[in-house]
Amino acid sequence: MLRTSALLACAAAVAEAYILPGAPLTTSCKNVAHSAISNSQQRPRVPSLRRSVSLRMAASVSKEEMTEQLKGAKKMIQDLIDKTNANPIMVRLAWHDSGTHDASIDAAWPKAGGAIGSIRFEPEIKHGANAGLASAVKMLEPVKKQFPAVSYADLFQMASACAIELAGGPKIDMKYGRVDAAGPEDCSPEGNLPDAEAGPSGKYGGTSGTKPTEDTSPNGHLRKVFYRMGLNDEEIVALSGAHTLGRAFKDRSGLGAEKTKFTDGSKVARADGKNGIGRTGGSSWTEQWLKFDNSYFTTIPNKNADPELLKLSTDKTLFDDDGFRPFAEKFRDSQDEFFKSYAKAHKKLSELGSKFEPADGIKI
Repeated sequence: MLRTSALLACAAAVAEAYILPGAPLTTSCKNVAHSAISNSQQRPRVPSLRRSVSLRMAASVSKEEMTEQLKGAKKMIQDLIDKTNANPIMVRLAWHDSGTHDASIDAAWPKAGGAIGSIRFEPEIKHGANAGLASAVKMLEPVKKQFPAVSYADLFQMASACAIELAGGPKIDMKYGRVDAAGPEDCSPEGNLPDAEAGPSGKYGGTSGTKPTEDTSPNGHLRKVFYRMGLNDEEIVALSGAHTLGRAFKDRSGLGAEKTKFTDGSKVARADGKNGIGRTGGSSWTEQWLKFDNSYFTTIPNKNADPELLKLSTDKTLFDDDGFRPFAEKFRDSQDEFFKSYAKAHKKLSELGSKFEPADGIKI
């Protein structure tokens, strides 16, 4: 990996997770996505089928049957997350899939990237920012096998929404029916995701994606990444708040400690108070990093916060930048306001670049 990603640093976080594609594994994480959050250190192989079986399967079932399969898949995913504490890595997987979107590309679907399930294919799954995400895809394979009509794109986004809700976050107004990318030819180029910290050159981002994201400032870099997706300042800040979940791991993003008092397994991290954290170690942005709340926004500006908690450049800029600050302060002062904005931004991110069948999607 290479520089730390923020997309979901901006969104990134979520962390455990966001590690961005390809830059030197020193500081890159995908936003969103930033750090490595996976509960498994293995990188299992993912199917690299040229054509997705779900493309044919979805066309062969009725809307009613698809709805039932979606409901079954959701229940199975909820049970999986509850047992494995995989909330952060599921958020990271979905965001790294959708976060490749380039709204300026005026070409036939799926050339603009986005939430199309292409992350399951090589070379995208091997991008530096996606380190460890093959494990998340593998975790969802039994769900795909049990409910074959549900696309991978839907499974990834469903798992992310379930992860947020199970951690105590807002209910996301999701819709399903996404069509899957057909094969490796539909993968986006490496370099579309955000960095959490500057690289050796002192710059954030680069020029290898669909649009240059290089900038000398963290706020400028974040805007180049998220504006390319079609997101605005409020959405950037709201999605950044997902860093309340997860941790950064040095072997994934190049950031974070081997472990802290909050990640060594000695403290309860879950919102429901149950024990269990998955893999120990790494550095978290918040003390209770498996609970979704507004603690990210109360911690970042707090000069008296525990020094073992992460505060990266792309985090601190939310309170320094004139455009970001009003939203960051609003979310610090009101969890309800944060949840409202976050739910809208998450839904928008989950639909970037997606093609739905039926066109209006399916609600469950």
